[in-house]
Amino acid sequence: MSRTLRRALTALALAVGLGVSAATPAQAAVWSSTDRWGTWSSGGYTLYNNVWGSGYGPQTIWANSATNWGVWANHPNTGGIKAYPNQTRWSGRKISALGTLSSTFNVTVPTSGVAFTTAYDVWSSDNAHEIMLWMNKYGAVGPLGTLQTTATVGGHTWSVYRGNNGANNVYSFVRTSNTSSGAVDIKAIVNWVKNRGWFGDVTVGNVQFGYEITSSSGGKDFITNNATITAG
Repeated sequence: MSRTLRRALTALALAVGLGVSAATPAQAAVWSSTDRWGTWSSGGYTLYNNVWGSGYGPQTIWANSATNWGVWANHPNTGGIKAYPNQTRWSGRKISALGTLSSTFNVTVPTSGVAFTTAYDVWSSDNAHEIMLWMNKYGAVGPLGTLQTTATVGGHTWSVYRGNNGANNVYSFVRTSNTSSGAVDIKAIVNWVKNRGWFGDVTVGNVQFGYEITSSSGGKDFITNNATITAG
């Protein structure tokens, strides 16, 4: 037996003994961070770990690319939002000047033992107005403000709430049923809000997509298989 073959067989036996698959090595992330304010920019996007609440636990963000990323989060089963890990893209155009503002997404999220929503945050450039688009929600979470109406716009049917958090106006579009993938015409939604007279021809600033997490006790994975934001 050659020395090369003997080494290969020894390595294979060790891998089998340890329960390691030699055929499918784990894919290494190009970036990760345990810093609560960890950020990474690529391809016009910025990823934020964004653990901003109180009473939070550990959270790790990772990325294979700016559109394929996720977090492992272990936040205690208490009230209050702990984090909003997200990917962000800047628009910088008035509503009347928007060419395209849209997104597609595909996520894998926990559905039990958690309290969170998978949501877009669409901001005016002065941060005075915030449109939230809740694509799915699990556990004891709910939107700010009071129910205004039910509307079908942007490719989905929503219960629409309006309120203020003390810092800015919030318009929450809560999808009437959960979905883990789809496309959203964000331009149509901001125009719908403008046409209601809730704000004027504001400049759209940051468009964000991520997970607003209240609790994920024991550690849960929130995976963005793919999410794109097109602003032009």
